[in-house]
Amino acid sequence: MGHRLSKIYTRTGDAGETGLGDGTRVPKESARIQALGDIDELNSAIGMLLIEDLPTPMRDALDGIQHDLFDLGGEVSIPGHHAIRDTQVVHLEGLLDAANATLPPLKEFILPGGSRAAACAHLARTICRRAERSLVALARRETVSERARQYLNRLSDLLFVYGRWANRHAGRQDVLWQPGRHQ
Repeated sequence: MGHRLSKIYTRTGDAGETGLGDGTRVPKESARIQALGDIDELNSAIGMLLIEDLPTPMRDALDGIQHDLFDLGGEVSIPGHHAIRDTQVVHLEGLLDAANATLPPLKEFILPGGSRAAACAHLARTICRRAERSLVALARRETVSERARQYLNRLSDLLFVYGRWANRHAGRQDVLWQPGRHQ
């Protein structure tokens, strides 16, 4: 970073525009700003998940993921910039395989919940999927790296598995969907 923020408010966004990392001004409702906001919200949801009682490997992984999401935000904030690397996507796949290997096979659809940590993981997953949709919408208008989209796609899967793992860690079972239960 070239300089630190010493004053938080600038008044430069009062007219409905905001600055990108390259200095260009865009409307606050642009697809790029929508994607940035969704990525920021995802990072905040992961921060909420991190205050829960989690297995240490999950906590360590989520800490790294928060840093990756700042990389991703940097990439999105500067058109043409690439910050997410193949290694970050492959790392998520490794985390996903390792966590999923510890869980019983999934034979039913599950509902978000069980433990508070699992519910937080599922909420982060749904925000991640929205961030991915926002990035795909942006990619229909402007160039977005394939790795950025892949990263969010893998992360939503990982958050699903982390929800299941959080339930096991809390001594809870997955909440199984019961079709037509209240008919």
